[in-house]
Amino acid sequence: MQVILLEKVANLGNLGDVVKVKDGYARNFLIPTKAARRATESAIKEFEAKRAELEKVAAEKLAEAQKLGEKLAGTTVRIAQKAGVDGRLFGSVTNADIAEALTKAGTAVAKAQVRLPNGPLKTIGEFPVSVVAHTDVVVDITVHVVPEAE
Repeated sequence: MQVILLEKVANLGNLGDVVKVKDGYARNFLIPTKAARRATESAIKEFEAKRAELEKVAAEKLAEAQKLGEKLAGTTVRIAQKAGVDGRLFGSVTNADIAEALTKAGTAVAKAQVRLPNGPLKTIGEFPVSVVAHTDVVVDITVHVVPEAE
């Protein structure tokens, strides 16, 4: 299916690009999230008329993401979890736990923005974690998992 991108999409293209994607990806993700529209002649004409407005909105989103990135740069988050004597956690620390800890610390972050490269954290220690505020803004933070005091 041919779609016209209404915002930058990672590994696909930039605002205004007409790209060919699989039907399911377009129908189930790109179109419902308003990241793209079907590339019909009328949609392309309408996009060209609104292009300046959409570029302005995209620039504002990028500026917001850069502010968030500057605020988060070098941040260390401390999360207490129940752990055994050998340092393994009863359960794990997920991206939702990290997003919740960052939000409590005063920086609103969605769980989808937190990327754990090796999956959930299952041991005590310090771990590097990426926060993707925008496709162009990726910030590394440190998550310090400590045993919960009983």
